[in-house]
Amino acid sequence: MAVVDEAKLGYLDFLSREDRVRHHRYVEEMKQYDMMRAGDVNAISESSKLWDSGLYGHLSDDPLKNAKYRFVTTITLATRFAIEGGMDEEDAYNASDLYIQDLDNCKTPEDVRRLHADMMTFFTWAMADMQKTDTHSKAVNECMDYIHYHLHEKITVAILAQHVHLNPTYLSELFARETGTSLSQYITDKRMEAAENMLKYSEYSFNEISQILAYRSQSHFTKVFKKHSGMTPGEYRKKYSQTGIWPE
Repeated sequence: MAVVDEAKLGYLDFLSREDRVRHHRYVEEMKQYDMMRAGDVNAISESSKLWDSGLYGHLSDDPLKNAKYRFVTTITLATRFAIEGGMDEEDAYNASDLYIQDLDNCKTPEDVRRLHADMMTFFTWAMADMQKTDTHSKAVNECMDYIHYHLHEKITVAILAQHVHLNPTYLSELFARETGTSLSQYITDKRMEAAENMLKYSEYSFNEISQILAYRSQSHFTKVFKKHSGMTPGEYRKKYSQTGIWPE
């Protein structure tokens, strides 16, 4: 017997009408990916809102499997849209593979939700980075790209200078001249942007965020964040969180 036939489709449609539920509309689903492809950071909140809407349909009686199946469909579409937007195919597919591999580590539907938000954030930032105009030298652009993809690691001027094959002092002067900010400040600003997004759209604890962004301690992260935003991470999350849950 076929897995899908007219009788089964008709029955599912009947149940949906009886329960007054529906799948999301095609345009609703595509909106988040169109925004992501354009590098619009609002794609992250749009995607989280759709994930929480309950309109993805029923894929499994097991809540964890249901969430994992949903994740595979969303990352498949995100990957294709990113490639269509100009992302290197190999980079996009490698990112997809890594996220799907990490899916094995998810033990609850909420773990999958967090992974989904992280995935949409990654692809949206990657696309936003591609939208920037070519107003800087190759070395400065390469530094920006390196910083973007290595916020989870220690980043120093010496490491960046080695990456672009320039003298550290010269690189620092070149970066400041072209961007109007120092390398160290630029790195901090990008880490703070990442922290703000995680505080808004994920449920990572403050300690987890500090570790992800390579801070030596949660207290150091909190000090830097408060100097940057004028609020502690806790105050920021309570004011701007899109999840409604505020883990410490």
